[in-house]
Amino acid sequence: MSVLDSLQPGEPVSYLVAFVLPALDAIFPVLPSETVVVALGVATAGSSDPRVALLVGLAALGAFAGDNLSYLIGARFGPAAERRFFAKPKGQAAKEWAVRSLRRFGIQLIIVCRFIPGGRTAVTLTCGLTRYNYRRFLAGTAMAAVIWALYAFLIGRLGGKVFEDKPWVGLLMALGIVTAISGIVELIRRIRARRRPPAEDA
Repeated sequence: MSVLDSLQPGEPVSYLVAFVLPALDAIFPVLPSETVVVALGVATAGSSDPRVALLVGLAALGAFAGDNLSYLIGARFGPAAERRFFAKPKGQAAKEWAVRSLRRFGIQLIIVCRFIPGGRTAVTLTCGLTRYNYRRFLAGTAMAAVIWALYAFLIGRLGGKVFEDKPWVGLLMALGIVTAISGIVELIRRIRARRRPPAEDA
């Protein structure tokens, strides 16, 4: 049985990875949660099984749970969480960017950060550290989770449909699209940051 075969609706492991990896990815960004959801789309591209919707729902629920776990860690273990995740200069820069951007964009940032490499962890933890309004955070993460799960799954499904006889090629194509989109979002973020007037840093 191939890895893609194990992600079919009839396989118990597919439900486990659909929920667990997106949940843990908020704290351990090295986990390939987006890759897994894309792979679910590829693996089920030819399926009309209604349980496919359950897999997408679990991915969204896992992402939502992970975001809120990250918030609670930031709120509950403030200084320790900051030392753990933001101790290095790169981490401090990420936190400063998150604080600045949250002040300016609010819920919009909570949604968009899912498509910025490393942005999810930086933003959700910072929301907890700064005690960002939790109702607004819940609304933002709920929308972000649904958008992200559908986005990753549908791109995977597209790859699986285009390369129905070569699912691994479809997976690579879908991952290439996802990577390109993330790169474009990050590029736009960097350009906007460079154009920001100095007064906004005050």
